[in-house]
Amino acid sequence: MNLADILARLGANDLSADIPPGWMQGRTAYGGLSSAIALAAARTIADDLPPLKSGQIAFVGPIAETVTARPRLLRRGRNTAFVQVELGSQSGIGLIASFIFMNGRESSIAFDRIPDIALPPIPEDGKTRTGPPEYFTSQFDYPDKRLVLGTGDVHLANWHRLRDRGRLDGSTELMAIADALPPAAMGAMEKAGPVSTMNWQFNLLTDTPRTENGWWWIDAEGHQAARGSSSQYMSVRNARGEPVMMGMQSVAVFV
Repeated sequence: MNLADILARLGANDLSADIPPGWMQGRTAYGGLSSAIALAAARTIADDLPPLKSGQIAFVGPIAETVTARPRLLRRGRNTAFVQVELGSQSGIGLIASFIFMNGRESSIAFDRIPDIALPPIPEDGKTRTGPPEYFTSQFDYPDKRLVLGTGDVHLANWHRLRDRGRLDGSTELMAIADALPPAAMGAMEKAGPVSTMNWQFNLLTDTPRTENGWWWIDAEGHQAARGSSSQYMSVRNARGEPVMMGMQSVAVFV
């Protein structure tokens, strides 16, 4: 089942939906799917919400089987709306998200200090791989192996796209794909072991994120790890190399 179908069922069933097996990440739903569900639920608060600008998502516990969303409008001003969403399943609350929707306004300040980078070519058709059907990676195309353990390299970056993007707007697509890379700290792990995202903060840099043929360049760079947790910077660029999202993530490491 693709993401658009899951979100359509959410809207048709009083903000409840079933998590298909192919969207799981261990014992919980893939974080990008949970984030996209939370965003869809937040948008049910009002038909005239401004564009999504920013968000903070806490992954509180596992989400599986049937998920139910509970959105709440915290504040609505002339240009900005703050919406909180709780996602729960059989194990209780699994996610708490705070979204900020904002219209643009006149400002005397404008600058862009995000550096340009040279990206490798977009993968050619027929030269990509995907994950096993029982894991969330089966929902994505990507050009090569996403992680090699024990290299000490805590900077991961790669092209990704949803295999079935049908009927998704750009910001929902970003929710689903921005968390697709493994945590960057795994590059320092000598052997495989459990990791779990605890918190994710992001800012959108455009009201209308778009790319070509579904491809997004995802970048995750670890900058600190100690005492069982790591911190990393994250970014997403479209197929033209334009930055569309910047973020930061905290990850629990159990090895």
